[in-house]
Amino acid sequence: MAQDQKPTVIITGASSGVGLHGANALSKRGWHVVMACRDLPKAEKAAASLGMAKDSYTLMKIDLGDLESVKTFVNEFRALGRPLTSLVCNAAVYLPRLKEPQYSPQGYEISVATNHLGHFLLCNMMLDDLKQSPAGDKRLVILGTVTANSKELGGKIPIPAPADLGDLEGLEAGFKAPIAMISGKDFKPGKAYKDSKLCNMITTQELHRRYHASTGIAFTSLYPGCVADTPLFRNAPQAFQKIFPWFQKNITGGYVTQELAGERLGDVVAGDKFKTSGVHWSWGNRQKEGRESFSQELSDKVSDAGKAVRMWDASMKLVGLA
Repeated sequence: MAQDQKPTVIITGASSGVGLHGANALSKRGWHVVMACRDLPKAEKAAASLGMAKDSYTLMKIDLGDLESVKTFVNEFRALGRPLTSLVCNAAVYLPRLKEPQYSPQGYEISVATNHLGHFLLCNMMLDDLKQSPAGDKRLVILGTVTANSKELGGKIPIPAPADLGDLEGLEAGFKAPIAMISGKDFKPGKAYKDSKLCNMITTQELHRRYHASTGIAFTSLYPGCVADTPLFRNAPQAFQKIFPWFQKNITGGYVTQELAGERLGDVVAGDKFKTSGVHWSWGNRQKEGRESFSQELSDKVSDAGKAVRMWDASMKLVGLA
């Protein structure tokens, strides 16, 4: 298959973890992967370590914590002249040991800025690219997490607190210092991550409601299982990095390898089974050999259409689209 005939997918955070292995899985399936990353030498080395063919991917710089970097990325992608078949929002930061909030160049708390606002801007800017693509099967996929869905056990864990956006007081007040939480309450770094992922899942549902019928784009999210040794946890305490994978392998049974999670991401991007829009795909909290994916029920916090509109409108203002 000629390179210019390959379907093209953009994957953010493709230099490690699920994003890297998803990129590898899709390149093996004949896709061209745009690996959108902050550290391009790291991404190049990672792709080489997996034996990815050099003509199967393009490295492009993006820092999702900086909205100007997102805009630059979109312009540089368009300059390639390559039709876009799928966009995967995978990158995330998790900074549980912060004592004080860190802020993005635009002045927003860094977890929400990177995980939610950067991807929110990217999704909205690239909708036209997906609409204009000649591909008949176009998808926008966002990585969710069990900790942001209170319909699942992992979403009920009260440490540091369950994901909860409150009444969006902080977001609607402009989300600038001293505000560091979407709810406007006191800063909790671990909860900021959970809240940002809750926003990711709400964004998927709102994209589906707004655009699926008119565009045919399938908007989905997924939880591939607990990838307990992913580099996402590199800023967690060393004891956690050792104990958490063991606990997930031997106690909960939730553990999946980065390779398997990447294959599952590849399935959601390219598999015939995953064309349905508005679905949060999951393989469950406890892994069982041969288990098929299923549509996971979502919590009221994810499904509340009224609050989703308010979150959308506030986010549009923060990223400069309204």
